[in-house]
This record gives sequence, structure tokens and C-alpha cells, in this order.
Amino acid sequence: MSAMPREGDLAQEAEIVWLEGIEDLDYVRQALDKVTTRRGKPRYERDGRLVGYTNLSPKARALPDSGLFVRRTFFLLPHDRPNQPGDPDGPYAVGSPLEAVDPRTVNVGKPGAKTPRSQATAEIETASS
Repeated sequence: MSAMPREGDLAQEAEIVWLEGIEDLDYVRQALDKVTTRRGKPRYERDGRLVGYTNLSPKARALPDSGLFVRRTFFLLPHDRPNQPGDPDGPYAVGSPLEAVDPRTVNVGKPGAKTPRSQATAEIETASS
């Protein structure tokens, strides 16, 4: 599905479940996945690790064409900056992937957002001041 969810895509969300602490994560990738259940840890079939997911409300409706539910997952790939601390030459030493958001901006029913922290620009702005 779409890498960039819109609020309308998230209207059936009831809660966000984080599988690990997000305090030290500059960003997580978010995606909309089609799954068979409204709640519980969804199947994860990407490289890297699942960091979190959303549960839907009990009245959430499945997609009419497939019978599947649309839920957000939050994950990191092996080469992402949060997995490579202290690597100034990594692929995301500055910036972040298109679908990456600061996990502190993620809320039920609202897409996450990029921030200076997720873009690794806070350190650059501080250093150039």
C-alpha cells in the first residue's frame, strides 16, 4: 500500500503499540499494510525489525475487495540510522527515507511527521551556530 498514509487512511485506528522504547530512535519507517486482523502483532515480512503497529477499533471494517484490514506498521531496516549509531558515513547520516517519521509525532489517527531530529539536521544547525 501507500508509504505515506493520510488521515483518512487512519480513521479506524484505536491505539499504537510500541514493541520497544522510541526515546532513542531518531526515526521509524511507517507503512500501511493489509492484514487479516484488527488487533495484535501483525505478521512482519521485511528485513530489519518491527518497532510498532496500530490496533484498530472493534468496529473497523475490512476492505470490501479483499476482506483485509489496513493497519500501520513502524519498522527499521538494517541500514537505517537508528541501527548504525555513530556512523557518520551511513546512507542516512543526514536526512531520512521518504516514509520515515519521528516516532514522537505519531498519534492515533494522525500520520507521523518529519522533524529536525528525524532528518538529523538538529546537530548540523547547532554546529553551524
